[in-house]
Amino acid sequence: MIEIFNKALISRFIKFIIVGFSGLIVDYGITAFSKEILKIQRFISNAMGFICAASSNYYLNRIWTFSSTNPEVVREFGFFFVISLIGLGINSLILWFVLKKFKLNFYLAKIFAIAGATLWNFFANAFITFQMPI
Repeated sequence: MIEIFNKALISRFIKFIIVGFSGLIVDYGITAFSKEILKIQRFISNAMGFICAASSNYYLNRIWTFSSTNPEVVREFGFFFVISLIGLGINSLILWFVLKKFKLNFYLAKIFAIAGATLWNFFANAFITFQMPI
């Protein structure tokens, strides 16, 4: 059996989570500002916050979590962004489901959406974007 949950992977996941918290601040900040101040529709505000967070997360994950030295930054960012867009779909689907089924507060429901998208984003980026060996 392949030991997929080794020390390096766990260490990177912890760093990914720390970077994710900075993204959480960006995400919630942009989402709340867009929704509450600019009065933009909540799902569009959610997408704006998520995409801004994904962009800042790419940079931090590149230099700290995965220590990437890949000279093809545009290509690497492209993979990261596509994975983030898929994550946005996962995020929005979970957000919609939790709001519809459980009638939770929008911002509380968003926590569940972020958690689900985080798992997808970490594993997809670890093995596709930053090409961690299995």
